[in-house]
Amino acid sequence: MPIVFRMSDAKKNTMIQARRKFLQMTAGAAAGASFFAALARVAGAQTYPSRPITLGLPYAAGGGGDALARILAERMRMSLGQPVIVENITGAGGSVGTGRVARAAPDGYSLILGGWATHVVNAATLTLPYDVVKDFEPVGMVVTQPLMLVGNNAFAPRTLRELLDWLKANPDKGSMGTSGVGSATHIAADFFRMETKSRLAFVPYRGGGPALQDLISGQINIKFELPANSLSLVRAGQIRAYAVTSRERLTSGPEVPTVDEAGMPGFHISLWNAIWAPKGTPAPVIARLNAAVRETLADPAVRARLTGLGLEIPRPEEQMPDALDRHHKAELEKWLPIIKAAGDK
Repeated sequence: MPIVFRMSDAKKNTMIQARRKFLQMTAGAAAGASFFAALARVAGAQTYPSRPITLGLPYAAGGGGDALARILAERMRMSLGQPVIVENITGAGGSVGTGRVARAAPDGYSLILGGWATHVVNAATLTLPYDVVKDFEPVGMVVTQPLMLVGNNAFAPRTLRELLDWLKANPDKGSMGTSGVGSATHIAADFFRMETKSRLAFVPYRGGGPALQDLISGQINIKFELPANSLSLVRAGQIRAYAVTSRERLTSGPEVPTVDEAGMPGFHISLWNAIWAPKGTPAPVIARLNAAVRETLADPAVRARLTGLGLEIPRPEEQMPDALDRHHKAELEKWLPIIKAAGDK
């Protein structure tokens, strides 16, 4: 006959109490760890920055974005009292570098210089392992850059209004170059074709340079291009400028009318660049970084260098984190349906 051992009620109660105490201690330890982690973040924010800061640029060295990043980093160092190191992190249309910062520690030492391409276009054309809004804290807008609609000198229309009339009277006859499918100039061309209900033939190139050469020689009729690349050609009389796609005339090219003035009111396309930090970066750190951005953009020497690159500097109130957040969300709401409808990849 088997022997059955029965636990006394007193012993059972003792074990239950011990288990409860263990669980309470475990919960307390977890809460304590969270408290001390939060305390460490607050202490870190109070002493920020105490070491070099990395400003990630999700594109290769040598381009316009690289020049912008280095101008900003050089002057922000003076405001922050620590080196700001530009790190070029290339790949997948800028999503590799952007994703790395999305996963970085939220301590203010890893930032990303992104913009319309990385935080709007990529959200529509790529499957991203991060959310362009939810995984970042906005620091501040740094520059904007509208496009210019330019044309071949021998092309009959001499103004934007004449161009719109010509396209209506000559369906299937016009040609527009772009700097590659999925590029800003291609998306602008898609938007233009939708808005004008024209049937322009698109000619995609492997970059803006070859497309501009064919525009000069008359192989294509019109093209959207960055002012930094096209304004000197306009002034040299090699191509014609129809309008700039912004509400205000360019600082670097005030002679070019806006689309509102020239005949397409509301046809606004502006590339822009901004700085973000990983989600969860403490508010005092964001405020410190934003102050450095605003001080940098107020520096006359910096402003001269940026406008010399064909860039526009946003107003002080547009440089604030909340202004960037609103602008970013508005751009997503505007452009995602347009890009998806065009099928750009």
